[in-house]
Amino acid sequence: MKSGFVAVAGRPNVGKSTLVNALTGSKVAIVSDKPHTTRHQIRGVYTTDDAQLVLVDLPGWQKPIDPLTERMQERVDETMASDLDVVLLVVSARDRIGAGDRYVARHAFKLGVPVIIVVNKTDRLKPGHIASQMKEAATLGDFHALHPVSAMQNDGIDELRSDLISLLPEGPMYYPREMETDMSLEARIAELVREQALRLTKEEVPHALTAEVVEMDEKLVHVRLYTETESQKQILIGKGGTMVREIGRGARPFVEELVGHPVYLQLQVKASPKWRRNQTMLERLGL
Repeated sequence: MKSGFVAVAGRPNVGKSTLVNALTGSKVAIVSDKPHTTRHQIRGVYTTDDAQLVLVDLPGWQKPIDPLTERMQERVDETMASDLDVVLLVVSARDRIGAGDRYVARHAFKLGVPVIIVVNKTDRLKPGHIASQMKEAATLGDFHALHPVSAMQNDGIDELRSDLISLLPEGPMYYPREMETDMSLEARIAELVREQALRLTKEEVPHALTAEVVEMDEKLVHVRLYTETESQKQILIGKGGTMVREIGRGARPFVEELVGHPVYLQLQVKASPKWRRNQTMLERLGL
């Protein structure tokens, strides 16, 4: 049995979570076009008869601006200092490779484990542009391999996964064969609701938004959405409750697929001033 841990590192919004979902073959992390969507450390697990690949999806490297982002950055630093077998360094084929990518690369290449560079989001780009991005990505450090992929279209994912597994040492099965992620069911449900809220909101609301399952049984899932101000709360509720209903409509099929049966998804919106600075609340939310 080959098994091991792979850290998925990169600056915000390069498609790390979409890549983890593609490599595990399951929706273990929510995705959004908003930066800093990933707040938890999420482990996605891919298991075959002779290998187990554990992908650690990290929040994007960032300069902390409040207790929430401090804790997110601490999680990144702790993971990068732990026993890793491989680092996946993800850059975007659509954006210039710049100072942020080089900052993450410096940390990744210092770890003394193989680094695979992934040039993600190659779909609908001309071959010449992809080649030029790959050439630039190759200057980031002494890499083991360089893979152009489109995580969204599943292009290049099988080859990347095979390469990752080839680098794993012999080891035990860390998680049961059927496990796709170590996140709790409640945390995954809350994230699915937050994903739909991110999809539908803009401006200042996404960064001030979080979600929590407050009650769950066979028939009912009650999720509370938190904002920081009353005005954000009103945006999230929408005129006559239209926005919060739309969030619920979008989230319910994903929640039902996860729990395996129909449920009544009850959403509540609450303003909790400065929750991102409230250590007790951050602990409760697992952030």
